Amino acid sequence: MFLAAIGHQNLAPWESVIRFSFENVTEDLASRLQTVATMSQIISRVQPEPSPEQFSSAQPRRPLRLGGDLSEEAIFTTETRRTLRWRRELFGPLVNGIIRRFKRERRRRKVGRAYDMALEIARVIPYGSEVLDIGCGNGFIAHHLSGMLGTRTLGIDLSNSAEAPIDYRRYDGTRFPAPDKSFDAVLLCYVLHHAQDVSVVLKEVRRVLRDGGLALIYEDIPETCWDKGVCWIHNQQWRGRTGPCTFRLASEWEALFNSFGYELVYDRALSRARNLTHPVSRRLYVLRESPIHRACSESN
Repeated sequence: MFLAAIGHQNLAPWESVIRFSFENVTEDLASRLQTVATMSQIISRVQPEPSPEQFSSAQPRRPLRLGGDLSEEAIFTTETRRTLRWRRELFGPLVNGIIRRFKRERRRRKVGRAYDMALEIARVIPYGSEVLDIGCGNGFIAHHLSGMLGTRTLGIDLSNSAEAPIDYRRYDGTRFPAPDKSFDAVLLCYVLHHAQDVSVVLKEVRRVLRDGGLALIYEDIPETCWDKGVCWIHNQQWRGRTGPCTFRLASEWEALFNSFGYELVYDRALSRARNLTHPVSRRLYVLRESPIHRACSESN
């Protein structure tokens, strides 16, 4: 029956089986190919649907415009804004801290240098003396002297106020705001070379000093070429505010003091290293009114 169903009575049995299997495989393969072709046509006709925006994990990048025209609106990406914010949060406090530290150290040096000078002056002036600080600047020398001497120290200058909490009065450049013979000592720390008329200042010093009072004068001395260069730089820095500076040698200062009726109690050379930002030769002069000049003034 198997051979009759095949319909190939003249073939050998094994040849009939092979031919039957080959025909079945051919028909099955043709059917599969036709199915694949049909599915390809269907898929090509279907348009892909866009994915919903809420399922998209990556946001589109915004372009970064690097144009040279500053008037145009700058467009930054989210990453750029985040980077700038991170830099501000990191470097902002760091920079502000450095600035605060610099100002604090500068203030400490200023107050400390004034304390050292006040301590040096307090060793010369008797305790309890009333002092006038001419050209007191920030006022810290006068502030420290008040505590060291146990009395008031008046500070005067051309500005409206002083930084330190002292008894301060404004100086008009001609007459000291103080009565005659009202102080035991007068202090001029690197002031006379700024004076446009030294005679006015020295006469006012003699007027406000009590009998036997002392005048302490600190001055820069242009002894060497280095000192002259430092004084020249100092003059360039201050001539716009106080006028041109006049620096003198030690012998010239002594002759000037003598011409205005002062006698030299003693003087002392100071180191250039006292102020490394202004390394110049310095000198301290301690003066008092000469007895001859006082006698002449009383007789007149």
